Amino acid sequence: MALTKKELITAIADQAGLSKNGAETMLAVAGAVLLEQLHECGELTLPGIGKFTVVERAARTGRNPRTGEPVEISAKRSVKFAAAKPLKDALN
Repeated sequence: MALTKKELITAIADQAGLSKNGAETMLAVAGAVLLEQLHECGELTLPGIGKFTVVERAARTGRNPRTGEPVEISAKRSVKFAAAKPLKDALN
């Protein structure tokens, strides 16, 4: 089962020896830095964890599953994550 935000903050606080408020601030700052780097550079590497990359998705035609009618899906930017080898190895 996945951790909730509250459980993640508690785990960070316990392992880093921080207060829960400090851990929550650290998590918020990490998210802000990630977003900033993706906007500026298009990628962010977390050593030993993985790499976040911005990918461009082209416009395309899809289908409404209920009616089968064609629907235009606009182009957009999305984030792709690729796990680093140490993380993959640790799981296997």
